[in-house]
Parts: sequence; C-alpha cells; structure tokens
Amino acid sequence: MRYWLMKSEPEEFSIDDLARAPRRGSAWFGVRNYQARNFKRDQMHIGDRVLFYHSSCPEPGIAGLAEVCSEAYPDKTQFDPKSKYYDAKATHEVPRWVSVDVRFIKKTRLLPLAELREHRELAGMRLLARGNRLSITSVDPDEWKFITTRLLK
Repeated sequence: MRYWLMKSEPEEFSIDDLARAPRRGSAWFGVRNYQARNFKRDQMHIGDRVLFYHSSCPEPGIAGLAEVCSEAYPDKTQFDPKSKYYDAKATHEVPRWVSVDVRFIKKTRLLPLAELREHRELAGMRLLARGNRLSITSVDPDEWKFITTRLLK
C-alpha cells in the first residue's frame, strides 16, 4: 500500500462532496500535470490511502482521509469540448490523461499547512517543499503515520 496527498479546491470538490458521493467512490479527474498523471497511471492502486487536502482557499490544509478504489482509466473530460479540462490532442485511441476513483473514509479537523510546517518529523514532506504546486504527491509511510496518529487522532 502507498500513501498520497491529493489536493482539491473545496469550491470545486470538497471533502464534504466526497462524503456525499456514492460508496463506490468519485472520479479524481481534471489533473493536467504529467507527473501527477504518471502517479495515478503507474503507481496508484486500489487500497492506497489518501490525505484529502483543500487547496487554493483561505485556509489550506488536510481535511480528511480517503482511499483509492479503482485502477487508472481514461479521464473522460479530456474528450469533451465543453469541459474546461478538454484536450484537443487527446484521442480515445491514445488518451493523455487518466482518472482514478477515490472513496471517502472520514472527515477530520482541518490540519492547516502552517501546523504541518511546525513538525520536524514532516520536514521532508513533498507538500512542504518550496515551490511545490503538484496536485498529487506521494507521502512517506512515516509521515502518514505521524499525521494520522499524532496530528489527526
């Protein structure tokens, strides 16, 4: 099992939206960064755990826990000219972008970015690196354990 941090703007899709989604999960679509795409396509698997992170909002932070509940499949928004995620270069034969389904586990207290920065145990966390803008990053098992057992207990 691997661990991930996945960012979503709460005005677009929040932890509460995920909680209301069907138990089979909700598609994590619209990611248009090749490294994040490669994580979903090549490394994410059913059962992987997710820190659900609210970004681009007044107080960014971890808002809940989720799990990956599907393998990667073509992101259908890349084919829809009406979608803001449309990609004219993508074809059904050679899709460029993928989705995975993510299922709600639980909502947590909001664990703000500033609080994450206070803990030396998290100093190497990719989220905290200067200039990090990736919407999906891997989380080290020790970081996961520290966050879920010490900060979100």
